[in-house]
Amino acid sequence: MSDYPIAEIRSLFPGLQRQVNGNQAIFFDGPGGSQSPESVGDAVKHYLLHQNANVGMSFATSKETDSLIEETMRACADFVGCEDYREIVFGQNMTSLTIQLASALSRTWGPGDEVVVTRSDHDANVRPWVLAAQWSGATVKWIDIDPGDCTHKVGTIDESINESTVMVAIGAASNFSGTINDVRGICSKAHSVGAEVFVDAVHYAPHALIDVRDMDCDYLACSSYKFFGTHQGILWGRFGRLAKLPVAKLRVSSEEVPYRWMTGTQGHESMAGTLAAIGHLEWLGRMISEENISRREALRVAFSAIEEYESELCWRMIEGLKKMDGVKIWGITDPSMKDMRAPTVSFTHHSMTAEEIGGALADQGIFAWAGNFYALELSEALGLEPEGALRVGLLHYNTAEEVDSFLRLLSDILE
Repeated sequence: MSDYPIAEIRSLFPGLQRQVNGNQAIFFDGPGGSQSPESVGDAVKHYLLHQNANVGMSFATSKETDSLIEETMRACADFVGCEDYREIVFGQNMTSLTIQLASALSRTWGPGDEVVVTRSDHDANVRPWVLAAQWSGATVKWIDIDPGDCTHKVGTIDESINESTVMVAIGAASNFSGTINDVRGICSKAHSVGAEVFVDAVHYAPHALIDVRDMDCDYLACSSYKFFGTHQGILWGRFGRLAKLPVAKLRVSSEEVPYRWMTGTQGHESMAGTLAAIGHLEWLGRMISEENISRREALRVAFSAIEEYESELCWRMIEGLKKMDGVKIWGITDPSMKDMRAPTVSFTHHSMTAEEIGGALADQGIFAWAGNFYALELSEALGLEPEGALRVGLLHYNTAEEVDSFLRLLSDILE
């Protein structure tokens, strides 16, 4: 993708200049948390040093904090594609928000109801729903995966979702295999039997445009620190459900949506960073389009370019790994299915553990994750516990040269 502004993008991320043992650091650890542009750090610093206050008062810093919260909600609404910014809830992280939502929903379920989870998801989109089912007396059903390419077994989708289903929890993309799931199709099937759908979009968010209206889901969560921002969870839900569900809250807390879900004082500086992270993506879209377009349209342009660029890097990496003896890639490796794969590649080697490979790469300045990445069900289903796999994740600031350097060093390590 010759017109992709990679040099300009990288210039905005000071962390990318890091050196390790005399080598330029290569950040392939994005699935665990991305680097941030300087604008995010500046926004956090500015808030803490010049606007730090609690909400709801008439003095300047409190009013500015109120404005920041609303502005960040509006930006997040554009980010996920909803029309009403009041459908955005902030929290400590995706896991905490999911547990909170699952707890509220569990009070509306009972024996005879069924909750559907998958073997492919991060545990944050499995365990909260399993617990909620236990609390309510509901039954848990499982969607299994095909170990050959880590896609869902369609038969188990059809078997699991029925007239007794009240909730289907699905990941938009696997943080282990990179598989992009058929969220829209599952939402359609779930809604046909009156069930709701919760989507974990944490791993999907930095790679493709989220569109809750197109997905037609009922709830969706993501995390700012995965798309270049701060450690903050973001939950979207349909307004009517957020207004009526029996959420646990203090007596003095507002009943207004979304504040009835936002327990205690929020991380306002994290909101400033989230707003700046979305602003970074908005900048990229406007730079590529060279037009004065809306924020949502700028995000659409940015993610279209990001998808194309990252896909090229991903398949360059996959093809290089396929040439190495003893390497097994877990996930889609058929280029005809490239639209079903995020640029995250996990692999194992027949004679070296993931931790050994990751340690050797780290010594050379290449940052990659070893383990199960909290996708415990998938790691168990693939027979990879307790070692797991070695995961390399590509983001919009990585380069073809970094991929080639990684492949050369990995080949040397494995030999």
